Amino acid sequence: MNALIVTSHPNQDAHTHRVADQLAQGIIATGHHTAEKADLAAEGFDPRFTLSDHRHFNGLAPTPPDVLAEQQRLDRADALVLVYPVYWWSFPAQLKGWIDRVFIAGWAFDEQDGHIVKRLGHLPVHLVAIGAADTRTFLRRGYFASMRNQIDHGIFDYCGAPVVASELLLSGDEGYPESHYQLAHQLGQRLFTHQEKHDR
Repeated sequence: MNALIVTSHPNQDAHTHRVADQLAQGIIATGHHTAEKADLAAEGFDPRFTLSDHRHFNGLAPTPPDVLAEQQRLDRADALVLVYPVYWWSFPAQLKGWIDRVFIAGWAFDEQDGHIVKRLGHLPVHLVAIGAADTRTFLRRGYFASMRNQIDHGIFDYCGAPVVASELLLSGDEGYPESHYQLAHQLGQRLFTHQEKHDR
């Protein structure tokens, strides 16, 4: 099985990329699975939902080539992993724009007779958010719960993609940063466990 790991951070030496790399290594270490990394910053993905995107959304224009390429990359994946820094209690703008442009009607969902048809039930999702605030802040203000409502349910459940894991890694965690790398490696090793059990 193949996992698509999507990151969005301009600094290649950032903790976000190191966590993503450890997760990929964990997947590969199983000897059974592969991992592909989509580095939106390095690839220069344009997050702007332009007039051509709007026209495509309304069935008036074909899929923009860069969006089609991302959808094809997702179609090849057996699981999607997002590893991202928390900016203002959510995705970085580039990653949000990737969702805006790629997860659209006709591919991620359809509308038929006033009902939503979820089209991504085959794509398990794993979320790894990396934050700088302490645990008390996330819990006291309800930020993590809000993120889960917005991202886990508001985006992926809307499209039918099951969120298998939703992790929040914080700089105040014991053993940081090594504990994050160990956890990411372990997540990678067991990423496809639930699917393997389901296939038996």
